[in-house]
Amino acid sequence: MTSLFLLQLLNGVQLGVLLFLIAAGLTLVFGIMDFVNLAHGVIYMVGAYLVVMFAGMTGSYGLGLLLTLPATLVIGLVLEALIFRRLYDRPHLDQVLATFGLVMVVTELVKIIWGQSPLSILPPDVLSGSVPLVGALRYPVFRLVVIAAGLAVAVGLWLVITRTRIGMRLRAGATNRAMVGALGVDIGRLFTVIFAFGAMLAGFAGRWWHHPVGRSGDGESVLILAFVVIVIGGIGSVKGAFAGALLVGIVDTLGRSFGPIILRAVMEPSAAAQTGRVLAPMLVYVLMAAILAARPQGLFGARPRPAG
Repeated sequence: MTSLFLLQLLNGVQLGVLLFLIAAGLTLVFGIMDFVNLAHGVIYMVGAYLVVMFAGMTGSYGLGLLLTLPATLVIGLVLEALIFRRLYDRPHLDQVLATFGLVMVVTELVKIIWGQSPLSILPPDVLSGSVPLVGALRYPVFRLVVIAAGLAVAVGLWLVITRTRIGMRLRAGATNRAMVGALGVDIGRLFTVIFAFGAMLAGFAGRWWHHPVGRSGDGESVLILAFVVIVIGGIGSVKGAFAGALLVGIVDTLGRSFGPIILRAVMEPSAAAQTGRVLAPMLVYVLMAAILAARPQGLFGARPRPAG
């Protein structure tokens, strides 16, 4: 049981760091720009397809991943210039409708370009196999690399946000966007940088998420979890997105693994397994409700200013 717990805990951390890569860009867009972007999830899906395509073209998994980063960056720039820029001053309902329409358009384009059958690609030999952790417990090298890559990106993003001039502008924009614009900062360029960087992070996460790529509803399902993450962590807070992503990843993974086991104490094994499968996906929403009941602004969100 201890080995199973450690194994699932690592799986939860892996899920958490991937959710952070997706939620980090989303929380900046939502927190600083007050823009509801439902199309963020499909960029993750497109990133997964692009890695498969580039790896097939170059014959190298690493090159496929490296080429995907600038490709998703360009996709973010194009979408921001052609579509999102026209929606900044529109009501949230208009943003939701427009970006939801974009989700359907991109999903159909993906089916036209890559087909409806799932695609797969094998990681390089160096990422195959497993390594011993504790006792007889072994863990896949690929999953450990995913965790390491996600943590490295999280540290790099933290350094950018806290130690650079653009990070200072991002933090200031999250606090008071109007004042930042009045001080001479080009808000339009700042928005473009946020969108493009968020798209690149989502595309980067898309390749690491699972094998194969192309399962139905990939973009929508991950977007829902990303919104849960930023609500738990606090809108506009990258630190909150990281904490929220780890919490969601660990709670979701442990709940799916140990829920049926715990229910066996009071139910028949078959009934416990079925009930556990039904209740496990609800745990992250129960977690979100509990955190919002205690801290309505999220774990690291700014407290609302008193009226007057």
